[in-house]
Amino acid sequence: MREITFGEAMVEALDEEMERDERVFVMGEDVGRFGMIYVANRALYEKYGDKRMRDTPICENAIVGFALGAAITGMRPVAEIMFCDLLTLAMEQIVNQVAKIRYMFGGNIKVPLVILTTVSGLRRTAAQHSQHLEAWFTHIPGLKVVMPSSPYSVKGLMKTAIRDDNPVLILDHQMLLRLGAKGPVPEEEYLLPFGQAEVMREGKDVTVVATSLMVSRALNAAQELEKQGIQIEVIDPRTLSPLDKDTILTSVEKTGRLLIVHQACKTGGFGGEIAAMVAEEGFDYLVSPIRRLGSHDVPVPFSPILEDFVIPNEEKITKEVLAMVEE
Repeated sequence: MREITFGEAMVEALDEEMERDERVFVMGEDVGRFGMIYVANRALYEKYGDKRMRDTPICENAIVGFALGAAITGMRPVAEIMFCDLLTLAMEQIVNQVAKIRYMFGGNIKVPLVILTTVSGLRRTAAQHSQHLEAWFTHIPGLKVVMPSSPYSVKGLMKTAIRDDNPVLILDHQMLLRLGAKGPVPEEEYLLPFGQAEVMREGKDVTVVATSLMVSRALNAAQELEKQGIQIEVIDPRTLSPLDKDTILTSVEKTGRLLIVHQACKTGGFGGEIAAMVAEEGFDYLVSPIRRLGSHDVPVPFSPILEDFVIPNEEKITKEVLAMVEE
């Protein structure tokens, strides 16, 4: 199977869906002539022009509002917001309008709107451009929340999102877009269903549920732990809302232990929801307490040394797993 980068897979998904359906268009800051932030691919603009690759003013609230208007009147917009931190500037539109308008109209309208944004950290962009706010949006009924971790998952999930008749928030990690690491992606068309997790690595000792960039870090930790005779099972939920509970519970039933790893701050992070779900529905499977590993509860530092200290890494994952198997 061919291998392409995360960014190439994302652009390929957009291209295929724009070619398939003329109602699909992209709007946001610097998505046109500049070539899309972090991807710098002008092929879409050269192919579809400024009517379907629409540059917008620097106003996130307006971007989401205009996209909502386009969606409920028959178009299928992909609204790009450069950083998830900037979603805070469009919260009224996202929370009170986008997520609720189909319900408010009794299901008589469709809202085929994708909000495409990035989460960060490890790029030394400091506290206002490095946050992971996914847990906020899983709290809002009416929104679907997607966090791809590989070229394969980003393409399949994006195509599913664009064809969905409900609003979808996709959070891509900037390091996955920028590192250039390649992964296998089929040339033939495929879509990945929402609410279906992927078991990235099978194991018998500890279940590790990780999201976004933390999936690759968990897989790296798994290789080191295997040298010590410990096999961890790594699960990527792929979508947080809807969440695939069955895959997680089946794994915990097998291993008896659960570690949840995400880059968001530990307090209030989505790991707490997963932990609560397992405690409610799979408590009898557990042989040791559930553990969560997230970033420290501080604004993300600009200093490289401090930022690396704040964010979970392979060493921290390994340390948590070792402590769990010794309990």
